[in-house]
Amino acid sequence: MEKLREEELKAHLLKSDEEFRSLSEKHSEYDRILTDLESRHHLTEDEQLEEVRLKKLKLHAKDQMRQIISRHLTEQVM
Repeated sequence: MEKLREEELKAHLLKSDEEFRSLSEKHSEYDRILTDLESRHHLTEDEQLEEVRLKKLKLHAKDQMRQIISRHLTEQVM
């Protein structure tokens, strides 16, 4: 039940919250690039550094999205 409510909130935020939408787009872009990097048989040293950097950026975007979701869930309870 809680998961469904959270998914509905994510869908709502994608439509109504510019910051959330921007973070979601960045998260998806980082994921796309990481998928491309991970599909390669060998990464150069620069590509390995880029992979680490992108993983950190992707995680940071996800954390920020979680904060927005938590804030909205808290506001709904009050």
